[in-house]
Amino acid sequence: MQYEVDIGGRRRQVVVERMGDDFAVTVDGHTRQVDAARIDADTLSLVVDTVSPMDANRGPRDPRLVRHGYEVRFARDPVGGQLMVHVGAVPMAVTLNGRRRWGRKVQGDGSSSGPQRITAPMPGKVVRLLVKAGEAVAARQPLVVVEAMKMENELRASRDGTVTGIHAREGMSVDAGALLIVIQ
Repeated sequence: MQYEVDIGGRRRQVVVERMGDDFAVTVDGHTRQVDAARIDADTLSLVVDTVSPMDANRGPRDPRLVRHGYEVRFARDPVGGQLMVHVGAVPMAVTLNGRRRWGRKVQGDGSSSGPQRITAPMPGKVVRLLVKAGEAVAARQPLVVVEAMKMENELRASRDGTVTGIHAREGMSVDAGALLIVIQ
């Protein structure tokens, strides 16, 4: 899976490949092996293996793996819609594939013009559909769960409405931006 990730105004090219139980994560051409374990719905424990750096005075060292552990928490900013990622105690504003918002802009009264289109925020797999066509939904109601990188992303309605279209099914692989559900 390939991503463009904007972290604090700096765009990075990220490639993630599954390798057995781990992932090979390449950021701007530098690859690391990552073991990811879910702690809860919004938190991951990451163990990142890197090769020890070169010693500038003595030439290259024997390559040895150096392991770093990180606790990573995810939260959506309810006002701006941006994803806040906390690595340890350090917060970072993150956007994926150049998206500045996770949903449609909603007017102050909670309404917006046109249908609400729920799309996949990143490539992954639909693991649960939580609504049916014709069903009335409330603002913030969970609609669908998409799994990506061992994380489940619960997508919610941004306003009240009625489900007018379901364009996904459980078990289906989806690309970033794929239309999943339409609400009128």
